[in-house]
Amino acid sequence: MSAVAAPVFELEVTSAATEEIKKFISSEDDLPDTAGLRVRVVPGGCSGFQYSLNIEEESRAGDNIIDKDGIRIFVDMFSTQYLNGIKIDYTSNMMGSGFTFENPNATGGCGCGTSFTA
Repeated sequence: MSAVAAPVFELEVTSAATEEIKKFISSEDDLPDTAGLRVRVVPGGCSGFQYSLNIEEESRAGDNIIDKDGIRIFVDMFSTQYLNGIKIDYTSNMMGSGFTFENPNATGGCGCGTSFTA
């Protein structure tokens, strides 16, 4: 009987996004060393799913935990199926600034770029 390897979960965070995440985390008072950014998918938006980013004090049971360039990222089991291989960036231009998501799992999206169809 051979062992079955757990599926690999990958998530890319650009240096611009990493710097913004570090700013958000450092602006919070009294966060423990276990704190990180929760990236998840929630129902909603004009295409069916939308991205959610929150600072949390610690991971939860069943989370994928990724350490990237000095930040911790938590992804719950439901969101993992939609976020595997995603690239998170932070852009700032004349139209505004914010996080962007390049998701290879999305089969469609909306014009605003914050919701997608899988």
